[in-house]
Amino acid sequence: MANVKLAIIYYSSTGTNYQMAQWAEDAAQQAGAEVKLVRVPELAPMEAIEQNPAWKEHYLATKDKVPEAQVEDLDWADALVFSFPTRFGTLPAQAKQYIDQAGGLWAQGKLVNKVVSAMTSAQNPHGGQEATLLSLYTSMFHWGAIVAAPGYSDNSIFSAGGNPYGTSVSVDGEGNMKDDIEQAVRHQVNRTLEVAGKIVNG
Repeated sequence: MANVKLAIIYYSSTGTNYQMAQWAEDAAQQAGAEVKLVRVPELAPMEAIEQNPAWKEHYLATKDKVPEAQVEDLDWADALVFSFPTRFGTLPAQAKQYIDQAGGLWAQGKLVNKVVSAMTSAQNPHGGQEATLLSLYTSMFHWGAIVAAPGYSDNSIFSAGGNPYGTSVSVDGEGNMKDDIEQAVRHQVNRTLEVAGKIVNG
């Protein structure tokens, strides 16, 4: 995987998707890929963030630690792993704005054949995780990207709840993950890199 450049692009308000992105980063580094871990810029005003102590804590802890995602990261990467929470069954506004900024690259054909996979979280098991991933993949089809969903390609997917579209997790009111998903995240990243390696190396 040494020839594969992977961008892990996440948005996280209270830390769940950041943790998922960190597991993804570690798996990709162990596989030998060149990795960028970047966070989608926060759009919410500080007044809103301060109303949720967990959101404020996570924002302050990562705002100077993790680089903000740039549109150019999409051009740089051979493969992309997104990790976004669910908002009413679709992407958060922060993630949607970032995706929408890729119009210039799309118009130049620079997003064609990017290998893409995505992960998500929500408070409830049926809180829109599958819909969120499918809505993101709809945009990827417009790009001409290659979606490398995990399907049921490893037993870790069943242990993580069995979402074939991408690893997803339910989170309780204190922000604790209800499912053991780390191995599913790592498998999904390795599968994404495997597919990307075939594209990059012909």
